[in-house]
Amino acid sequence: MDAFYASVEQRDYPGYRGKPLVVGGTPSGRGVVAAASYEARKFGIHSAMPSRLAKQKCHELIFVPPRFEIYRSISKQIHQIFERYTDLVEPVALDEAYLDVTENKQGLPYATTIARHIRADIFAQTNLTASAGVSFNKFLAKMASGINKPNGLTVILPSDAEAFVEALPIEKFHGIGKVTKKNARPRYPYWCRLEAAIALGVSAALWQGGKLLLQNRNGQRTSAQLNPTASVNQLGPETSFAENLGDRAIMLQEIETIAQTVKQRLESHQTGGRTLTLKVKFANYQQITRSKTVTASIRELDPILAVAKELFEVIDLGNRSIRLLGISLSNLDLNQPPQVVQLPLFELI
Repeated sequence: MDAFYASVEQRDYPGYRGKPLVVGGTPSGRGVVAAASYEARKFGIHSAMPSRLAKQKCHELIFVPPRFEIYRSISKQIHQIFERYTDLVEPVALDEAYLDVTENKQGLPYATTIARHIRADIFAQTNLTASAGVSFNKFLAKMASGINKPNGLTVILPSDAEAFVEALPIEKFHGIGKVTKKNARPRYPYWCRLEAAIALGVSAALWQGGKLLLQNRNGQRTSAQLNPTASVNQLGPETSFAENLGDRAIMLQEIETIAQTVKQRLESHQTGGRTLTLKVKFANYQQITRSKTVTASIRELDPILAVAKELFEVIDLGNRSIRLLGISLSNLDLNQPPQVVQLPLFELI
C-alpha cells in the first residue's frame, strides 16, 4: 500500500488531502512518525523520525494520532482480495504481502495481469492505491515494488534481472541501512559487484538474494518459496546514526524514540511481548545484545522504556561511541488479550 496510514487519514478526512501529514505522536511529547504522506516526504520526513524534528522540517505539518483498528480492518479487506487470486499469501505487515501466483484461482496466464487486477480491486473496494512488484523471486519483487511508487507497477523478467540490479543505485537497494548507504556510495555507487555485500557486511538475507541472482546468471532455476502461515514472532526497530553517539544523554533520548516506535508496532499488531532485547553496535562494529524476560506481557511505553533503560545501564560503555541502537520484543502473545498484572523484573538472560 502507498503511505498506508497517512493515505487512510487523507481518504477519510478531505481537509487533509494534498497537505503534508504524518500519523504518529505530537512534537510536544516524545512522539515519533509512524507514517508520512507523500506531501510530507517532500520535506525529508519519514517513518521513525522524531516528531519534533519532523515539525522543524515542515512548520505546516499536520499530526494525526493513529487509528490502528481502522488500519487493521482495511488490511483484512485487502487480504480477502488477495485470496480471490491465490492461497499462497505471505503477510509482511498490515500493508504488505508476498503472493505466489504461479498457479492462481482465476486461471490468468500472467502475473502482471493479476497484479493489475488486484490493484484495481483494492482501489475499487477501499479507494486507496497500492504499488506492486512482479518478478521470479521475492528478493527482486520487493525491490520492484518500490520503483514506481505511488500507484505503480514494475516487472522484472528473468532476462532483465542482471541489468536491473547493476543499474540500481545502492541507496535504492532493499535492506541496506542509511549509514551503510552513505558510506558505500563513493565506493559502490551501483550494486554491480556482489562481493560488495561481504565488504559492506550486509545481512544474510541480502546475501542470499545476491546468490539467487548469481544462480540466475548461471542458468540455474531460482525460487524463493512463500510461507503462507508466516506470522510476526518479533517486533522491533533499530536505528543507525549518521554520526556516532558519544553523549550518554543523547543515547537515552534515542532509546526513548525507538521505544515509541516499538509501542506503535505493538498497537498495530495488537500484541505484547515478554522478552525485551536491547541491541547496541559500537563505532568499531562490535555488537552486543542484552535481554530480559518478564512474566507480564509488555504493551505500553513505560515498561518498554523501564526495561530498555535498565538493560542499557548494565552495558559498560567505557569511552566507546555508538553507531546503532535497537529494541525488540519477542515471545509475543498475538492471540492473547493483555494481562493486567504487576510487572516484575528478573535477572538478565
